[in-house]
Amino acid sequence: MDDTPLSVLAGILFLLICASGFFSSAETSMMSLNRYRLKHLAKNGHRGAKLAYELLQQPDRLIGVILIGNNFVNIVASAIATIIAIRLWGNAGIAIATGLLTLIILVFAEVAPKTLANAKPERIAFPAAFVLKPLLQFLYPIVWLINAASNRLLRMLGVNFNDDDTDQLSRDELRTVVNESGTMIPKRHRKMLISILDLEQVTVDDIMIPRNEVVGINIDEDIDDIIEDLRTSQHTRLPVYKGDLNNPIGMLHSRNALRFITDDDEKSKATLLQHATEPYFVPESTQLHTQMGNFQKNKKRQGLVVDEYGDVKGLVTLEDILEEIVGEFTTDLAASSQDIHPQEDGSFFIDGSATIREINRTLTWDLPTDGPKTMSGLIVEHLEFFPNAPLCFRKGNYVIEVKQMKDNMIKTARVFYFTTDNIQNTLENNI
Repeated sequence: MDDTPLSVLAGILFLLICASGFFSSAETSMMSLNRYRLKHLAKNGHRGAKLAYELLQQPDRLIGVILIGNNFVNIVASAIATIIAIRLWGNAGIAIATGLLTLIILVFAEVAPKTLANAKPERIAFPAAFVLKPLLQFLYPIVWLINAASNRLLRMLGVNFNDDDTDQLSRDELRTVVNESGTMIPKRHRKMLISILDLEQVTVDDIMIPRNEVVGINIDEDIDDIIEDLRTSQHTRLPVYKGDLNNPIGMLHSRNALRFITDDDEKSKATLLQHATEPYFVPESTQLHTQMGNFQKNKKRQGLVVDEYGDVKGLVTLEDILEEIVGEFTTDLAASSQDIHPQEDGSFFIDGSATIREINRTLTWDLPTDGPKTMSGLIVEHLEFFPNAPLCFRKGNYVIEVKQMKDNMIKTARVFYFTTDNIQNTLENNI
């Protein structure tokens, strides 16, 4: 080495620094890879992704071979740099070589390569895998020995390597992934995915049609009134009950109702009941994703929601659950907005029976959904009494004014939504 020309030593030093930069960038890029995208690329036959995926299956060996290579080239580079410095500056060159080499390695072999690898992990990791794979096979005995020693030390410190990997995402983590996907997933699709994740947190009781709004056929009515109800009904399936919805008899499909209406010989209550099918009951606490599966398994599209005592509380349909995922898809625009009426001053007249979830979905608000299900219930819960005259109160950034009361129920309320900055000024001008 003493007779080796300085130019050759400088060339070797340059190659060693490049090798150090390679190992540094390879380590960062491998650890920065998106595991789910990597698995997808590997399944689709991408060779670099396959090799990287195989290496990451045993990260201790991957890190071991990278660190062996990186430390080896850094130590050799330090020795050669010292030789060059001593030849140029004598014994003082040792300090100079230490300072210069430290700066060069930090900039060109550590910080810059690792920053680039973190920004473009796939562009670095996939080509690097073609080098690291055979290098691991070549250095396997040394890597195995070092890993065995380090793993033994970690076990002595209480680290358990048998714990399941936490690569699996929780629902909240998956929600964050979807929200942060940006343009990779269209906005409408992101909303649908988030809605699917929310199905586990929503029960049938949250989305059902309340009992007082259920349209059905009372078999105790006159046959002519029943026929008129069938003619004017806009619903595909109607519950048939005796006197009260708590006494359901069955469900009548509009197809069978049409046959019943058009055939004069079959216009009797007995014939009507023959066309009705058995009622299907749904517990009020059933989660939506479970109920969707139940509808599919039982080949049903709607069911009567009952509480723990068996009393009918309302009606839920498959369409209601699908709208929780994809949003309103009815073609009847009047029906989709009959409970919410925008005003010129920016407020909204909202029917007291409108559900909080429907209001939030329609107006993109965030009224609390963990308590009462309707606007009327939300107001009564906040006031803790039934108002007998118009009044106004504030709940967060919402200002709610009770407009009409009927039978201990709020019939209509006017709601303003404001930011904290302009709420007082707007209140003085509008209320």
